[in-house]
Amino acid sequence: MNDKPKVPVLDDVSKRIIELLQEDGRRPYAEIGRAVGLSEAAVRQRVQRLTDSGVVQIVAVTDPRQLGFSRMAMLGIRVDGDPRVAAEAIANIPEIAYVNVTLGSFDILAEAICESDEDLLELIATQIRTIEGVSHTECFLYAGLHKDLYNWGTR
Repeated sequence: MNDKPKVPVLDDVSKRIIELLQEDGRRPYAEIGRAVGLSEAAVRQRVQRLTDSGVVQIVAVTDPRQLGFSRMAMLGIRVDGDPRVAAEAIANIPEIAYVNVTLGSFDILAEAICESDEDLLELIATQIRTIEGVSHTECFLYAGLHKDLYNWGTR
């Protein structure tokens, strides 16, 4: 059985709409319509279909440090057994912003966003290391964010 998710086929107009929204998620539909040759209503329908299908999310992106979350880290996690099970448990932790199962020296990479070093230690010691199957964690503290973009476009 093939469990691969179905990838929606996007035409050039939908791809351009996505790119315009990545530049400015508050861009008016009428302006997008003029740029792609569609009516405001047609753009609104396309954007609704794109959000309903999960292709795009329109959200406000914040800087965690500006909101009092001064400790950010990438966690490399090794797991005995199926890493997808542990990844699901890790994904349910509120301080975890990103979880990815990998095929390298770590089974899982997870980004933690915490208020302090003490909070990060508590997260690792009492929440992540207690998950069944987790055998090793390695913490990579962020010393400086040099690039964090969400406008990488479409293929």
